Amino acid sequence: MMSQDATTPKKRTRTLNDFFTAKSSPAKKHKDASSPATTTTDTPQPNGSPRPTMLRTIRAVPETSSETTSEAARDKLYQRLTPEQQQLLALEYETMDASWFRVLFPELTKPYFLALKTFLAEEKARGQTIFPPEPDIYCWSRFSPTSQVEVVILGQDPYHNHNQAHGLCFSVNKGFPIPPSLVNIYTALQKDYADFERPKHGHLVGWAKQGVLLLNAALTVRAHQANSHSGKGWEKLTDAVIEYINERKTNVVFMLWGAYAQKKGSRIDKKKHLVLKSVHPSPLSAHRGFFDCHHFTQANEYLTKHGKAPINWNCLKDE
Repeated sequence: MMSQDATTPKKRTRTLNDFFTAKSSPAKKHKDASSPATTTTDTPQPNGSPRPTMLRTIRAVPETSSETTSEAARDKLYQRLTPEQQQLLALEYETMDASWFRVLFPELTKPYFLALKTFLAEEKARGQTIFPPEPDIYCWSRFSPTSQVEVVILGQDPYHNHNQAHGLCFSVNKGFPIPPSLVNIYTALQKDYADFERPKHGHLVGWAKQGVLLLNAALTVRAHQANSHSGKGWEKLTDAVIEYINERKTNVVFMLWGAYAQKKGSRIDKKKHLVLKSVHPSPLSAHRGFFDCHHFTQANEYLTKHGKAPINWNCLKDE
């Protein structure tokens, strides 16, 4: 049987309008950028200061769609930490989406992750500038809670220059040049959809709000030093993110661009999910097949087939 990542691309040029006007069976709704703006924000909200208690047996709490329940479960987990652990994991508690905090809690309390947090604190104490800014490190989790993930795009390392990285792979803050890889992603979209309008910015929040998880393998980097925080522990945490989606969700689209992403996603179950592979969109490799990979149309066809809402890739033009 042919695996889903070997799907033959459609030859006819599609338009994004095809997916949003075609008559089809009712699709499961999720937030998209063509709807009114969501209340999701990049700004962390204060969560109070729970009374410290000693850490006992740590277990993840089952997923629930209730935001209130998620926050209550997160608070209880945090209260079970020792004061030292609470200090190290304060950023995760304050800025990570509650549903992801619960799912990843067993990882957050492992020695490797506490060592990573100690390393980051030492970097900060030495005066090193780290990107993205602390409040944005877990931006991906707030825009794509566990219950809303429909598409996963894997990156490797955050952008390492000022005012670029903000917690979503391939995305940059508005007002700054669009990175070359993202320029090529837009070109591929234009080949997929005749009506795709190339945005004048590289801010991909509109995609993230629809359930497109834009996840880097390493979540921080030292200023102007690419891959400087690779191998410090982030990769284990993001492996746990992928493992959770792979095991606990169904019919998710994974876009694996380049050898690194494909190796990281090598254990994804192709019977449960759609795995799309191509070369990386970097100018060094995009000409070897990325422009004609048709991942965006394949993703929407798959989501629609499984009763889900398609992604409005064209939403960025309105921002």
